[in-house]
Amino acid sequence: MSGHFAARLVVSITPADVGQRISLRRRLPTGEYSDVVGVLESWSDGLLRVRRRTDEIVEVPEAIMVAGKVVPPMPPPRRRRRQE
Repeated sequence: MSGHFAARLVVSITPADVGQRISLRRRLPTGEYSDVVGVLESWSDGLLRVRRRTDEIVEVPEAIMVAGKVVPPMPPPRRRRRQE
């Protein structure tokens, strides 16, 4: 068995998913891949705007998106246990 594996890259998001939390993979000009996770704020004129949990807006051209899907909402923050 070789050390390579193949993954099926599927874009299953559409402009109808605006407002949903998504995960998408994009191909950078260097040929590397980068993931963006956040709320899809808008998708128009071939440009997706995704708001990360840090409130940063990432703009992703539709043409460089190689995979994308809707993901569950972010879980609530964990409460720290008090030291006794």
